[in-house]
Amino acid sequence: METLRIGGVDCRSLADEFGTPLYVYDEAKIMKQADDAVLNFSSDKFDTEVVYASKAFSSVALFKLLAAQGIGFDVVSGGELYCAMKAGVGMDKVYFHGNNKSDQEIEMALDAGIGYFVIDNVMECNRLVGLAEKRKRSTKVLLRINPGISAHTHEYIMTSKPDSKFGIYIENKEHIYNVIDTLKESPYIRLAGFHSHIGSQIIDAESFEKALGTMIEFLAEMKRSKGLDNLELSIGGGFGIKYVAEDDPVPLGQMCANLVRYAEEALKKSGVTISKLITEPGRAMVGEAGYTIYTIGDMKKSGDKNYIFVDGGMSDNIRHALYDAEYTCVLPEKFSKEPQISYCIAGKNCESGDILIADIMLPEAETGDLLTIYSTGAYGYSMASNYNRLGRPAVVFARDGKARLIIKRETYEDQYRLEV
Repeated sequence: METLRIGGVDCRSLADEFGTPLYVYDEAKIMKQADDAVLNFSSDKFDTEVVYASKAFSSVALFKLLAAQGIGFDVVSGGELYCAMKAGVGMDKVYFHGNNKSDQEIEMALDAGIGYFVIDNVMECNRLVGLAEKRKRSTKVLLRINPGISAHTHEYIMTSKPDSKFGIYIENKEHIYNVIDTLKESPYIRLAGFHSHIGSQIIDAESFEKALGTMIEFLAEMKRSKGLDNLELSIGGGFGIKYVAEDDPVPLGQMCANLVRYAEEALKKSGVTISKLITEPGRAMVGEAGYTIYTIGDMKKSGDKNYIFVDGGMSDNIRHALYDAEYTCVLPEKFSKEPQISYCIAGKNCESGDILIADIMLPEAETGDLLTIYSTGAYGYSMASNYNRLGRPAVVFARDGKARLIIKRETYEDQYRLEV
């Protein structure tokens, strides 16, 4: 019987051994994405670095895997930093992002000896300088600039509008100069360069090229006005992946090569130089490598809708409920059967909005069938919750016909261990 295999392991075997709902990653796909990114994001004009955006999915096993491929890490909290520390990755390749780092997180990162802080605002700059002086710790920073580029994506994941919560708007020279001047006076904090990020799940390359061009023009202005040159520039991430048949994203390796080529051309025209170009793929590194396996429970017809209820839902994948994200799925043991019924795939959470896929054609489904959703490797586990006191699923890596558990399934006792 034809069946879906992930990393060479069929879905039924995975479900039988580890239970459902279950997140499964094809380990070889992750490694290929990492290899493609590192290989193609290179230049003989400046240094380059590929940095994984950990918020997409973080685990000790994943961090170890990516570190072995030469990848750096973008963290946005003390928790993600702690994961990097537990994985034993080089702290010099860690970039600490975020718009409201606590003093405790800053101190933790300073003591760990991370490579970079990505400063979001003037107040954070002042706090970082003070804490670094207090602890006598040195570090480098990138200042996050909001280039004001409108990317074609959902409003919730668009990060570069003029009124965005992230970074300092490129036209707000007073705040930008304030940070630059403050850092110039600090014996512990060195301004290494600038950072920008325009959003997530962006399919077209044009938005990134426009953002890169804008940031290089900004570097030219900083050279003229502040005498800054040969700095580092991070273009961020946000590269889109394929969720449904209509999606046609630029492959990660090709996107990386395009960005380097465009940067080389734009820098030559601008008359400025950079010491390093940085990119931060997250979703593009792990998204399509991930799958979620569910077991179908009850089914019913309600009005014109045929509902399939699965044993998970918005508690393990909130993206459709949050911003109408689309997915595709299969009944992995009914590959050879023709789709003939339109189904709404719904979860077991007590919310009308607990929908995973609003409408999809599938073969006739039955209670007990497995249902596998594609491209759930990013923002599934990392955004999972205990809503309705549901436990978070286990996570498995599969490769060459073998599967290994990397995160255990959350039990009832796990959920209540912090109660007093």
